[in-house]
This record gives sequence, C-alpha cells and structure tokens, in this order.
Amino acid sequence: MGFILHGVGVSSGIAIGRALLMSHATLDVAHLTITAKQAEREIGRLDRALESVREELLSLRAQNESSAIAPTELLAFIDLHMLFLSDPELVEATRNIIRERLCNAEWALVQRMEQLSGQFEQFEDPYLRERKNDVLQVGERVIQELLGKPARTTLGKAKGKTPETTEENLIIVAHDLSPTDTIAFKGRHFASFVTDVGGATSHTAILARSMTIPAIVGLESARAMIRDGEWLIVDGQRGILMINPDEQILDEYRIKKELLELERSKLKRLKSTVAQTLDGIPVRLLANIEIPSDTDAVLESGADGIGLFRTEFLFLGRSDIPSEEEQFEAYRQVVKAMDGRPVIIRTFDLGGDKMLDRQRTPTNPALGRRAIRLSLSEPKMFHTQLRAILRASRYGNVKLLIPMLSHARQIDASLSAIAHAKISLAEEKIPFARDIEVGGMIEIPGAALAIQMFLKRLAFLSIGTNDLIQYTLAIDRSDEQVASLYDSLHPAVLALIAHTLASAEKMDIPISICGEMAGEPKFTRLLLGLGLRTFSMQPSQIMEVKSHIIQADVEELTPLARSIIKLDETGKIEEAVEKLNLGEFIQSPDE
Repeated sequence: MGFILHGVGVSSGIAIGRALLMSHATLDVAHLTITAKQAEREIGRLDRALESVREELLSLRAQNESSAIAPTELLAFIDLHMLFLSDPELVEATRNIIRERLCNAEWALVQRMEQLSGQFEQFEDPYLRERKNDVLQVGERVIQELLGKPARTTLGKAKGKTPETTEENLIIVAHDLSPTDTIAFKGRHFASFVTDVGGATSHTAILARSMTIPAIVGLESARAMIRDGEWLIVDGQRGILMINPDEQILDEYRIKKELLELERSKLKRLKSTVAQTLDGIPVRLLANIEIPSDTDAVLESGADGIGLFRTEFLFLGRSDIPSEEEQFEAYRQVVKAMDGRPVIIRTFDLGGDKMLDRQRTPTNPALGRRAIRLSLSEPKMFHTQLRAILRASRYGNVKLLIPMLSHARQIDASLSAIAHAKISLAEEKIPFARDIEVGGMIEIPGAALAIQMFLKRLAFLSIGTNDLIQYTLAIDRSDEQVASLYDSLHPAVLALIAHTLASAEKMDIPISICGEMAGEPKFTRLLLGLGLRTFSMQPSQIMEVKSHIIQADVEELTPLARSIIKLDETGKIEEAVEKLNLGEFIQSPDE
C-alpha cells in the first residue's frame, strides 16, 4: 500500500525511480554461535571480505587518480581506509574474537569496532579521537560485504544493474548526507536525494540544486519507513515524497516530469542572451562552485564568472591539510578554465556543518571557531592557503573573499596575513597578482549594521544570505525541526539586506549576493528593486533567473520594493512579493 511523506522541498523538479538506501550495516548483524571447526571457515569469510573491500578501494583509487572530481580528497580518504584494512588492531583482533568466542565474523567485527571506537574516544588529542569514524566506516564496508550487500553508499557501485536500477533511475534515501558524501556524489547521476534531516540551505540541498535534481530534506523517518527497491516519486517543488504510488499516479507524474524537462530545455536558449532589464540595466550573473570540475557547468550556463568558490570542500573527507601545491593546482585549474572571467575565491569556511576531520565537535559549531575565526587561529594553515590563492592569481582575474567577518580587527588581521603571504612569495621570487582585490562576506547581523568599517577597508562585499538568515532569526539552518522558521522574507532579514545594498551603493563599492536567495527566481524582482546588480548562484539556476531579469523593469520595481520592506509581517510581505512577480500594482502603506 502506498503512502506519502512531507518534508522541505529544496530543489524543484520531479523524479521517479527506485529507492536506494544508504544503510548502516551494523544494524543488520546477528550474533550466531558456531563450533570450533567452523571458526576457521568464518575467518576465511572475514579475510575474503577484507580482500574484496581492498580490491574495491584499489579500483576506486585508480579511477580517481586522474579525475578532476576532488581527486586529492578521495585519494587521501581511500588511502587511510586501506591502512585500516591491514591494521592488526582491527583485523587480527577480530580473528581472535571469532576463535575465542566462537561467533560469526560479522558479529566479531562489530565487537572489535566498538572496542576500538571506545579506545579512540579516550584520546585527548582531537585528531586521534576523530579517527574512530574511519574505523566505523571501514568496518561498515566489510560488514556489508559479509552480509552480501556490497557498499552502495557514498563511494560504492550497485551491482547487477537493470534498466530500472541504473543510477539515473535511483533515488538516494538517507538519514543524512555529509559534505564529504556530497563531494563524492558530484560525479554520479542519481535521480534524486531525500533525507530525514536537513534544511533549505543544507549541503544536501545545495548539492541537489547544483546537479539540477529534485530533493527533499527534513522527512524525519523516511530512511526507516522505505525499503530498498520501492517505487518513489519525489516532488521537489511541493516537498512531497510518494512511496509505492499506483499506476495512475505514476502516469500523471511521468507527464508532469516531461513537461518540466521541456520547460528547462527552452531556458537553455537564453545562454547567450545578455542579462539586462527592460529599461537597460545590466546585471551580472555569477556562479557558485565547490570543486574544480564544477567549471564545466559554469561555462555551460553562460555565467559571467565565479562569484563564490567554496574552498572548504577541498579540505573535507581527508585526515590532513591539503598542501600549498595541491591547493594551488586546484585554484589554477579553475582560474584557467574561466579564461579571464572573474573568479572570487573564498578562504575556507570550515566549522559549523563542515568540520575538518581533526577538529573537535564544538558545543555550538555555528557560533564557534569557524571560517575566518578558525583561519586566524591557525596562521600556518591560513598562510598556506593564501599563498596558493595568490600564486593562482597570476593566471586570471582572481579576487579574494574573507568569510564571517564581524570586527574591524578581523579585517585588519586578514589584510595583514595577506600582506605577509605576498612578502613571502616576493622573497622567493614567485609571481602573483600584486593588486588582487580583497572583499568580505556580510553574513552576521552585526556586520550588516556596522557596514561602514567594511566599506572603508575592503574592495567589494558579498552578502551570504544563508548564514545571515540563520543568525538573524537564531535558527540552525541544518536542523529540520526548526526548518519552518527559516524565513528569507522576514522583515528583519530584508531590512538588513536593503541597508547593506544601499550603503555599498552610496560608497560605490561593488556588492553581490551569493547565498541561496540569489538563485531563487521568486526573489529576483524584489532584489533588483532593492538595488542588487550582481547575483551569484548554482550554475543550474542561472538560466531561470536570467529569464526573470530580462522581463523586469527596475524603474518600476524600485518604489514597489521599497514599499514591501516597510511591511512588518512575513505574511504581508509574501503576498506583496507574489503580486510583484505577477506584475500587479502594490499600494504603498504610506499612501
């Protein structure tokens, strides 16, 4: 019997396919008692499973050595896991448990994993303490092999494909997807993602939008209620997940899916169309990227450049810090691909929901030592990144962006660190662009209200609406339990955006919005009316936003947008924005 689950639709579109569960194999392990004669057979099963996983990782390593899709992150991840597969603390100890307790290999491995996890928890060093996650992940892969369920999660490949179970027809069902998972999925072609947790600006949501596939988050219990292989319909626009729908509903949604795909194909005709409003106002459309291979999608979208290169994704899924040379090659690859178009490289925004493997998990990561706070407290790591960015700047039009600034002293310290990196390169006679522009992210309410100190010190600004909304409304944007309170049209949020845009315009400082609001077509006309002239979004969103820009008249929108931000309730604002998008006149509250 079919049923429906409701969540938060974070990437529009319709997907129809079979469920592919990202499972926790340890939950499926039974404790079986065996005889002494059977012990050696169980050890043989364990050894064969270990060898099978080792071969899978070797094959995966070979596939990714020449890949542009986060190669350093995946290779480091694979190498670390292969070391654990040969570690006697894991392998020999599990063999001993089988012999001594006369139990099946799966159960013995789970016992050893729990023992090692407890030992790692006792370490004072946060890096060593976090290594328990690697033990658990390696053990998961081996257990799946023992259970006859080879890994089909982040890095695995499904076996025994049929037309219905090719990646294009599979819908990933998971409790959650980590930023590391999202990097690995970049090279895959799944039909959709649905997760129990997450919010509108979670990394699952951003990934889905960048891949132009529908997605729903915050479903709460989908992973527990759905079985592998069940038919699913994902309606990303409405946030509805249908499980085992009947043939009539399947046929209806197949027709809807075809119509949506037809509309998207029509938008591709706008690639070479200039982004200019009806009254002749030019608008720049930039793209957000996570990894170097994203530049293909940027060029395909017709974007004017890259408005946000999220460099922290180069740091995720690995146990060490990427070297200066690794970072330099990644940045240079992007800059050269863009061939003179602007490339705004943001220094790493680690912390919050993107933790480096060696970081401890803080009590409140969103408010803790993250982004520029972490960079300034780790001067060697920051210096390495700055040198890599500066070295890449000689190959094109590079700008440097500092995240999560809140104090003048942070701006001054960042500029000092950049100057120090320049001096070190000059002393070594390594070329770089000496006049590289430095900008700052406005994503903290205090920064927006004290905007003058940023305008005096920086060459450009970029509003990060994802965090600005989170901090303004005191909401954890990755927590599905408060997802309904995440409100882009809250009066306070709009007031901060309007104030920041107006202040930058007054000082003639370039400013953009690089948060998810910029890529939402329903906000395009409002933002144009508030004075925004540079939007930065996922490449897949550019065509649709452009279609709204070329039909807009800024002279008409400006007074209407100013009327909207005077409204004092979200409901009234939503109604007004809807009318704005329909081209209806809005009565100013002062009239």
